[in-house]
This record gives sequence, structure tokens and C-alpha cells, in this order.
Amino acid sequence: MATYSLANERLRALEDIEREIGAILQNAGTAILELSKEKTNERLLDRQAAAFTTSVQHVEAELTAQIRYLTQVATGQPHEGSSYSSRKDCQMALKRVDYARLKISDVARTCEQMLEN
Repeated sequence: MATYSLANERLRALEDIEREIGAILQNAGTAILELSKEKTNERLLDRQAAAFTTSVQHVEAELTAQIRYLTQVATGQPHEGSSYSSRKDCQMALKRVDYARLKISDVARTCEQMLEN
């Protein structure tokens, strides 16, 4: 359950980033429209440029955080909310146990053959 909650939270964060990218494009469009006028409104232009810069910096920081998280998940490093590493360790331990059983069985057969001879 916690994994789904974390996944939903990550998806919501990506949706927020997407909305902010839309706002960035809108700010850029407004600034370009203002620049195309013969008489530009300097205040509006400054506000749009400041909003654009702030939004771009925020989106960059959020995307960097998302990429860092995905890198941790992809490389199997421990990270908040994931059980992948633990599950992988458990699977590997079970494979080692199966391998040990197989080898012990082989040794037991060899011993039985030696005792019969």
C-alpha cells in the first residue's frame, strides 16, 4: 500500500511540473507578445520575465529531484519507500539456498555410492 501511495505522490509531482511548464510557456508567450508591440509595458515585461525565470528554476530543481529518485530506483540503491532492494536480496538468498540443497543432495548421493561399494 505504501508503495502505491509513494507512486501516486511521484505522479502528482510530475503533473505539477507539467502544469508549471505550461505556465512557463504562457509567461514566455505573454512576454513575446508584449515585445512585439510598438510600445511595450516595461512592468509587465519585467513581471513576466521574473515569473518565467523563477518557474524555470523550480522546474529544473523538481526534475533533478525526480531524475535522482529514478536513478536510485534503477540502480537498486536504497531509497525511501522502496522494497526492491530487499526483495532482490531475498530472491538471491532463496537461489543460494536452492543451490546449497542441490550440492548437499549431490554430496549425499556420492556418500551413499561410496558406502555401497
